[in-house]
Amino acid sequence: MKVVVIGGTGLIGSNVVARLGGHGHEAVAAAPSTGVDTITGDGVEEAVAGADVLVDVSNSPSFADADVLEFFRTSTTTLVEAARSAGVGHYVALSVVGAERAPASGYLRAKVAQEELIRASGLPWSLVRATQFFEFAGGIADSATVAGVVTLPDGGVRPVAAADVAATVGRTAVGAPLGDVVEIGGPEVFGMDGWVRTVLAARHDRRAVVTDPEARYFGTRLEAKTLLPGPGSLVGTTRLADWLAG
Repeated sequence: MKVVVIGGTGLIGSNVVARLGGHGHEAVAAAPSTGVDTITGDGVEEAVAGADVLVDVSNSPSFADADVLEFFRTSTTTLVEAARSAGVGHYVALSVVGAERAPASGYLRAKVAQEELIRASGLPWSLVRATQFFEFAGGIADSATVAGVVTLPDGGVRPVAAADVAATVGRTAVGAPLGDVVEIGGPEVFGMDGWVRTVLAARHDRRAVVTDPEARYFGTRLEAKTLLPGPGSLVGTTRLADWLAG
């Protein structure tokens, strides 16, 4: 099976490519660095030609509200058109658990817009929604740091290892199109504040993490379950302590 992975050189994409290749599939990493630009369209038709499956795990280079919305609208439109022309039989995209429950976040609004374009594409599709990756804890801390203090809400999260997400994306890609959403989260529930505090402490990062229920997470207020996956979601196998020790 030929699987083209858009964003295939990134954190998730490179892992998906390696996993699929290890199982005998022809996995192609497509990204600007390999000559495939979903914004300009350069190299997209050539990359998608002959593909059985297209996997989109790309991300916007800017998280500013207008930029990220423009990225996902333009990129997804380019990919949908190319997939239709190439006769791709399965379109898989990675999204975020709870995106539809957090419209105040420009990034999450953009992910919802991406999902809507895929649903309306007429292509056979599957969506994988993941919770926050363990690997993103440092970036979340940085985004919430003022004068050396990290201020975060205590809304619930079930952070997950990127490797567990990549495994789910890979399995979804080589399976039958779902026409539906599959969610994956980690095996443990934390408060956003407690999770990040634990990671910073393990890394000997001396920044204090202050809990403020009114603090915003990328523009949105978190309720207790805003970012938690629903019943029946998949559960990653990697616990936070094991990931930190790895």
